[in-house]
Amino acid sequence: MPEFYVLEPEVAGGFGENTILTRTPGKPMVVHKLHYQFDGWLGDPLLETAPCYIVSESLAQGIERANFTGVTFDEVEVTASDQFRDIYPNRQLPNVVWLKVDGTPGSDDFGIAPGLHLVVSERALRFFGENGVSHAEIAPFPMPKSWS
Repeated sequence: MPEFYVLEPEVAGGFGENTILTRTPGKPMVVHKLHYQFDGWLGDPLLETAPCYIVSESLAQGIERANFTGVTFDEVEVTASDQFRDIYPNRQLPNVVWLKVDGTPGSDDFGIAPGLHLVVSERALRFFGENGVSHAEIAPFPMPKSWS
């Protein structure tokens, strides 16, 4: 039986002003257009601003080659905040895409569990570790009560 994990990636920023979303009471937030504004960045190729995830273009290509289930990709606008420019005056923003997770947690390679937690298969977790994701918190799925 495959094992699954909750993965909490690095948060290097958040929604930029051009993000378009819908918030309906009692329903999950729906993001129609994602604008990710970087405030900092430790260098991981997988980042989040709940409920959205972004990955480097090269990581997205690897995910596609590996035929992982439960994920598609879309465009994302990225910008750097004044804080980012102050901390990293010479750093270029990475080329990224929106990792849209639509799988079933505990079944597909990618899924979203209650509390908007990213759930990945053991194979996907190993892939991330082999491809530079080093600042994510990892817990077994189902999640510990403290993560709910």
